[in-house]
Amino acid sequence: MKQTDPSPMKELIKKTALRTLELEARSVEGLRSSITDEFVKAVEALASTKGRVVISGIGKSAVIAQKMVATFNSTGTPSIFMHAADAIHGDLGMIQQDDIVVILSKSGESPEIKVLVQLIKNFGNTLIAIVGNTNSFLASQSSLVLDTTVEQEACPNNLAPTSSTTAQLVMGDALAICLMELKGFKSADFAKFHPGGALGKKLYLRVQDLAVQNEKPVVTVSQSLRDVIVTMTASRLGVTAVVDDANKLVGIITDGDLRRLLEKNIPIDDMSAGQIMSQNPVTIAPEELAVSALDLLRKNKITQVAIAQNQQYLGIIHIHDLLREGLL
Repeated sequence: MKQTDPSPMKELIKKTALRTLELEARSVEGLRSSITDEFVKAVEALASTKGRVVISGIGKSAVIAQKMVATFNSTGTPSIFMHAADAIHGDLGMIQQDDIVVILSKSGESPEIKVLVQLIKNFGNTLIAIVGNTNSFLASQSSLVLDTTVEQEACPNNLAPTSSTTAQLVMGDALAICLMELKGFKSADFAKFHPGGALGKKLYLRVQDLAVQNEKPVVTVSQSLRDVIVTMTASRLGVTAVVDDANKLVGIITDGDLRRLLEKNIPIDDMSAGQIMSQNPVTIAPEELAVSALDLLRKNKITQVAIAQNQQYLGIIHIHDLLREGLL
């Protein structure tokens, strides 16, 4: 049986994908003209509201609305999602007096949207439209209008919401980031809302939280090479700290240091830890974020780092600790 040449199909797929990217990128670029005084007023209204932000839509716009809610909540702007169709069948009860309502719609003319808009106006809430038709019913009835009009959907039939939903998504992100800036929302605030997963760990997990699980390999400067090897073997961290009589960290010895010593082919029987150690070792404080330890390991191209405070040796954090927590 004669096989069809796959090359034309490959080229069609690539061409279609690139066309999609180009059209959606164009829809985002087109939003530049929408960052007007009206946008500024919308951000100011959202930042100053005493209530929540109720975000609504129907169809694909409802999906984007849910993403906006998730982004707003995680960046310090309390928000809830209300489906436009469910709103007119009872969910309107979730809207409180001080809430601002944001409605997303490409056409601004959906029957459910028209009914919802009238009800919200009766409630007296501020209404912000993110709409792809500034001549629509939604736009005409809204307090503030953010234009997400696109020239063309990426869909080859110019029907399926693609470029338009991308524009809505990016407009929502622009609002969220502006609100973060106005509210002075910092990484510490971000950590409060993201305690789970690798993201949360990067924001709250500290060096001391990881190091407590590890051995604290340590020898004094006068201890023998044999003591060094026994200590390193027992801890299984590939390293030992070297301290003076006051527990002051004065050096560090790694398994790499030992290998390089043996390669020199010099007498080692009477060597002490003080003769072998690397002085002025890289250290990190226990209260530092674990992700800072990762940056330190990468910068110095090492796999473990000593933990110290006021020159007092406190332990070792290893790259495996970071791997185990999903930070790498």
